[in-house]
Amino acid sequence: MSNTIEIKVPDIGDAKDVEVIEVMVAVGDTIEAEQSLITLESDKSSMEIPASQGGVVKSISVKIGDKVSEGAVILILDGAGQDTSADAAQAPAKQAGSNQAPAGSTADVAADEPEKQAADGATDGGSADAAAKDGEPDGAASTGELMTVSVPDIGDASDVSVIEVMVAEGDTVAAEQSLITLETDKASMEIPSTHAGVVKSVKVKVGDKVSKGSAVIELQTAAASGKPAQAAAAKSAPKAEAAAPAAPEKRKQADTQPAGQAEATRAAPAQALQDANLAPNQLPHASPSVRKFARELGANLSKIKGSGPKERITADDVRNYVKQVLATSGQPAAAVGGAAPADGAGLNLLPWPKVDFAKFGEVEAKALSRIKKISGANLHRNWVMIPHVTNNDVADITDLEALRVTLNKENEKSGVKVTMLAFLIKAAVAALKKFPEFNASLDGDNLVYKHYFHIGFAADTPNGLVVPVIRDADKKGILELATESSNLAKKARDGKLLPAEMQGGCFSISSLGGIGGTSFTPIINAPEVAILGVSRSSHQPVWDGKQFVPRLQLPLSLSYDHRVIDGASAARFNAYLGALLADFRRIAL
Repeated sequence: MSNTIEIKVPDIGDAKDVEVIEVMVAVGDTIEAEQSLITLESDKSSMEIPASQGGVVKSISVKIGDKVSEGAVILILDGAGQDTSADAAQAPAKQAGSNQAPAGSTADVAADEPEKQAADGATDGGSADAAAKDGEPDGAASTGELMTVSVPDIGDASDVSVIEVMVAEGDTVAAEQSLITLETDKASMEIPSTHAGVVKSVKVKVGDKVSKGSAVIELQTAAASGKPAQAAAAKSAPKAEAAAPAAPEKRKQADTQPAGQAEATRAAPAQALQDANLAPNQLPHASPSVRKFARELGANLSKIKGSGPKERITADDVRNYVKQVLATSGQPAAAVGGAAPADGAGLNLLPWPKVDFAKFGEVEAKALSRIKKISGANLHRNWVMIPHVTNNDVADITDLEALRVTLNKENEKSGVKVTMLAFLIKAAVAALKKFPEFNASLDGDNLVYKHYFHIGFAADTPNGLVVPVIRDADKKGILELATESSNLAKKARDGKLLPAEMQGGCFSISSLGGIGGTSFTPIINAPEVAILGVSRSSHQPVWDGKQFVPRLQLPLSLSYDHRVIDGASAARFNAYLGALLADFRRIAL
């Protein structure tokens, strides 16, 4: 039974009108409970809002740039077979919201008694200002209070990673100034100071795990003078700015301490985000899931240029950066959003020529489409990392073309149009069964053989090249393959192809038969190990033993990964494929 469910923004603390900066699902997607749907961002944190239950997305009620608050409808879900009671639907969301409430509100990250702390802050005087000026923090200790600033209530979250420390010993901080940044699986949040004063010691470092009550810093507060806390904060603010440049130096000194003083020789995963020249409050602009993704890949976010709104770093930006690093023999790439390094240094090449084309005539610059940016990075990686070899052969398709024409006449009323691609897919499956190393992928030192047959085919669209995948092609007939390939090609041209419809391929076919050419070198679609290129068929004279007769010849260009496949195997594969196309009855054998 199908039940329609509204998924709403859960409790996000006091935050209201929070901006939507990322929508992670689309209509038609099947999602699971706790899967992230959107990312929200306030001035203090970014948070991902998860689904309270699983189902199929029927409609989405928000878009990037919208402002939402608690209770705003995110999407409509078809939760077939799910419990749709209000309690069941909203309880997980409330729990997720409670974890993120501190991130959405500065007021919520105060200690257990915010009114008392505000009163304490109001009694702080200007002696810290004088102590900082005189350079005698010990004198300040006699007139102020040495206190510990701890992690406040952060909901049910515990053992949360510290991903940034924004202050250093000796810094002068104002009340509500951010001290550290924490990150959970669903949100990142900045922890502010409850009082103004001078930092006597920092109790945490990047990579530490903290919970409610964990000590963050020891703070020497100002002496009581009856002046408002805002005045103390205003006085200390210029000194905080003056002290900020010293912070990287202090961290640099800490980084150079003997290895024996470290708890472990291996850096914490979060340190992948760190950069020697990264100043406080300059943590790269990315959502928690993207930060986690970058840490897992060892990518330094400070070196990646974001392509999202407000230069936000997306998962695609991280992927493109990692691909570029791999393609340049492990050397860090320049800040990229999918583009190759401009200087060519990663491959020890000459710098890319910089030309003012306008000097020679009228020009027009057009941005690459998103598909071309993504496919360009993939193609570059595949070409650089895979040792390509191409075997060229021809197949006699005279009889097969006659069969194709006959089938189209027979199925004219049904609307099914049989193309040569359907025969190529069927023949490719048979060849993959005979030569299983072509239906495999490299995984380190292992070759993973696949016992399924999902065939991708290149589809030309106005925005660039995409590769839809026909699943279980071995279980489908020619008419079914023709219909499915036609439908997928149309969806690709209309820009409606789903990510799932471009995944899981074992072998790809790139056909230029409708355009022209006699041969070409198709680029392998990693992690596959081979791809078949097909050019335009033409009538050629063929000697039959007595005379030359016209036969319809189809050029076949098989590119293969020479790490997995040797030349003899590729020649046999192409020859066998040609034999199947010449006499399609062999498919039944």
